[in-house]
Amino acid sequence: MTTAPWRDPALPAASRVDDLLSRMTLEEKTAQLYGVWVGAATDGDGVAPLQSEMASSYDWDELITRGLGQLTRSFGTAPVDPVLGAQALARAQHRIAGASRFGIPAIAHEECLAGFTAWQATAYPVPLAWGAAFDPELVEELGRRIGDDLRSVGVHQGLAPVLDVVRDLRWGRVEETIGEDPYLVATVATAYVRGLESAGVVATLKHFAGYAASAGARNLAPVRAGARELSDITLPPFEMALREGGARSVMAAYNDIDGVPASADPTLLTELLRDEWGFTGTVVSDYFGVGFLQTLHRVAGSEAEAAHKALEAGIDVELPTLKCYGEPLVAAVRAGTVPESLVDRAARRVLLQKCELGLLDEDWRPETGRPVDLDSAGNRALARRLAEESVVLLDNADGVLPLAPDTRIAVVGPRADDPLAMLGCYSFPSHVLTHHPEVPTGVDIPTVLDALRAELPDAKVTFSEGCGVSEPDRSGFEEAVARAAEADVCVAVLGDRAGLFGRGTSGEGCDVADLGLPGVQGELLDALVATGVPVVLVLLTGRPYALGRWQDRLGGVVQAFFPGEEGGPAVAGVLSGRVGPSGRLPVSVPRGAGGQPWTYLQPPLGLRNEVSSLDPTPLYPFGHGRSYTSFAWEPSGAAGAAGAAEAAEAAEAAEAEIGTDGSYDVSVTVRNTGERAGAEVVQLYLHDPVASVTRPDVRLIGYRRLELAPGEARRVTFRFHADLSAFTDRTGTRIVEPGALELRLAASSTDVRHTARLNLTGPVRRLGTDRRLRCETEVERVS
Repeated sequence: MTTAPWRDPALPAASRVDDLLSRMTLEEKTAQLYGVWVGAATDGDGVAPLQSEMASSYDWDELITRGLGQLTRSFGTAPVDPVLGAQALARAQHRIAGASRFGIPAIAHEECLAGFTAWQATAYPVPLAWGAAFDPELVEELGRRIGDDLRSVGVHQGLAPVLDVVRDLRWGRVEETIGEDPYLVATVATAYVRGLESAGVVATLKHFAGYAASAGARNLAPVRAGARELSDITLPPFEMALREGGARSVMAAYNDIDGVPASADPTLLTELLRDEWGFTGTVVSDYFGVGFLQTLHRVAGSEAEAAHKALEAGIDVELPTLKCYGEPLVAAVRAGTVPESLVDRAARRVLLQKCELGLLDEDWRPETGRPVDLDSAGNRALARRLAEESVVLLDNADGVLPLAPDTRIAVVGPRADDPLAMLGCYSFPSHVLTHHPEVPTGVDIPTVLDALRAELPDAKVTFSEGCGVSEPDRSGFEEAVARAAEADVCVAVLGDRAGLFGRGTSGEGCDVADLGLPGVQGELLDALVATGVPVVLVLLTGRPYALGRWQDRLGGVVQAFFPGEEGGPAVAGVLSGRVGPSGRLPVSVPRGAGGQPWTYLQPPLGLRNEVSSLDPTPLYPFGHGRSYTSFAWEPSGAAGAAGAAEAAEAAEAAEAEIGTDGSYDVSVTVRNTGERAGAEVVQLYLHDPVASVTRPDVRLIGYRRLELAPGEARRVTFRFHADLSAFTDRTGTRIVEPGALELRLAASSTDVRHTARLNLTGPVRRLGTDRRLRCETEVERVS
C-alpha cells in the first residue's frame, strides 16, 4: 500500500481518494461513515439525548480491523488529564491505523461551544455572551485559541458553533445561541468559524436547520416555521459561515420542519446545501440523529431504512457511535435495498476531508510531544476580556453604580458564591463533572462574592444565600433581609443553574413554561426591595427573564449571560467601576413572564396595537445597554456642535436615490463626552415602509463597536448595498424591490439617533448565491 497512488501527496486529493475507494471493501467503506464513543455510559443519565437507550455495544478490537471514521469525545466523556489524554488518543490512533489494511486513523472530534469541553480547559463565556459583546474580532481570536488547544492534544474537528437564531426565549438552549437577530448571529458565528478553521480544526455548523424554532420552546420538538421565516431568518447565518468562514462540516438538526425530519431531507442537505450553496465538506448527524428517524420521527421502520433515508438525504457520518451505518447498512446494501453508490458518495467526502487533514499521508503522526496547557494565562486573559465586554448594564436609574469603595454591601442570592453560576451547560464542569462529584473543577473560577471582596477591599461585605436556585425553600429569607437592612446597598445575585435534560434551569432539555425567575428567587427579590435599601440586581443566566415586576424599584440591573471562569471578576469590575459596561442585549428582555414567543423582528401586526390587551413590547429592547459615560452622535456633514442639530435635520430630510443594484454610504461621528473611557456600539437598522410581503418593522444590517477615551471621537461609515434589503417574495425568490427605505443609526433597536432616507429605483432584482451578505464598515479618528 505504501506505493499506491492514494498515498502520494503530490497527486490531487480527488485522485487519491478515487484510487483508495476502488480498493476498499463495502465494510471498509461503511467503517468510514460512523464514529465510536469509547466509555459512553449506557445506563443512567447521559450527556446526549436518550443516550442510555441508543448507545450500542461492540467489540473494539474486531471493529477497528475495518478502519474507523471518527473517534467521539476522548476528552469530553470523563475527566482526563490533558497530557495523559493526548498520549492515550495517540495510542488509540496508532491502534486504529495498525489494525486495518490501509493504516488510516480516525478523525477525533470534541465539543467546543464555550471552550474545549475537557477537564482543566478554559471555560469561556457562552455564545449568548459573545453576542452581547458585539465584537466579532474578539470572537475570532477566541475560535483560534480554542482551535489551537484542540490541535495540541490531537483533535481534528470541533462541534461548534451554534447558528440557531432565538425564536422563543423559553427554549433551554438559548444560552448556546448568539441571539435573536440573524445578522448578529451570522457575523459573530462566522468570526468564530474563521478562528477555529485558522487553527486547522474543522468547524461544524449546527443545528441545520430550524432547531431553535421548535413548537412550544420544547427541545427536540417539531418546527412549524414557514418557508419565508426559514429563508430570511434561519438560513442566512449558515450561508455566511460557509461562504465567508470556510466551515468544513455541518450538523443536521434533530427537528422536523412541516413533517420532514432534517436528517432525512435531501432538499435541505443536498439541493440547498450542496447544489445551491456549493458546500463540499461533510454532513454529520447530531448524536443518534440517524437512529431517531426510526425511534422518534417514525419515518423509518428499521435501522437499515433509517440509514438509507439519512444517506440519501446527505448525511455522511453517523455520530456519536455506530448503530445504523454499521451492520444494518452493510446488510441492506448486500440485499440490494440500499444503493452502494450512496455509501461511496459519503465515504468519498469523508476521505477527502481526511486527505485535507493529512490523515491519508504515510507519515501522518498524532499530535504528541507539544506542551499542553488548556487554561493558559493567555486563555484566561481572553476569557476575562470577553466577559468584561459582554456584561450589560440594563439600568442604573438611581446612579447607585459604580459602588462606593468603602460602602457597606450585603451580597445576597443563590448565585453569588457558586463557581458554577458562571458556566453554561456545555462547560466541562456542568456537562460532565456532575457525574464525577469526587473530581475537582479543574480550573479556578472566582465567584462574584470573592471577586467583589477583592475588588473593593475597603468595603464591608456580608453574605446570605437567601434561597436556592429552583428549590421552594424560603427559610433563608429572614437572614437575607436582615443583612440587606444593615447595608448601604444590597447586591442581589440571582439566576440560573446550567444543566442537561431537566437537571438545571437552563441548558439542553431545560425548557421552561414561562420567563419568571426560577424557584422563589423573585419572592426573595421582592423581600429585599421592601427593605428600602437600594438593590442592585445582578443576573447570571442563560436566557433573559421577565423584569417588569421590578421596573423603577431597583437601584441598578446588571445582566451577564454565563460569563465563564473569569466572569466573577468581570462582573465585580463593572460593579466597582473599574470596567466600563459596554455589553448590548443580543435578546430582548420581556416585561411579563408570558407572551412568548416574541423577538424584535416583528412586522407591524406583531407590535403593540389597540386591538389586543396583550402588549409584547419588551422592557429592554434588542441592542440596549447603558454606560458609565456619555456619547454624542453627530451625523455625517455636521461641522461642529453648533450646527449639529441643523445638519441632522437636513440630512434626515434629504432622500438619496440609488438603483436596486446600488450602494450608499451612511456615516456618524461618535464622541465620548463623559469623564470615563467607554465603548459605544453603533447599530444600523433597516426599515422598509412598504413591501410586497410583510417585513420586520426594523432589522439589524450592520454594527460597529467603538472604544473611546474621554473626549475622543471616531467616525464610522457603513457601506450599505441594496442586496441587504433583500427578502423572499411570494414565489420563494430572494429579491431586491424598488421603493423607499430608511437606514436608522441607533443605539438599540428602539433608540434611533439619525435616519437616512433612500429610494431604490429600477427593476426588481432577483439575487443568487453571490449576493452581498454583510454591511462593510470603516472607522476613522476625528479631531
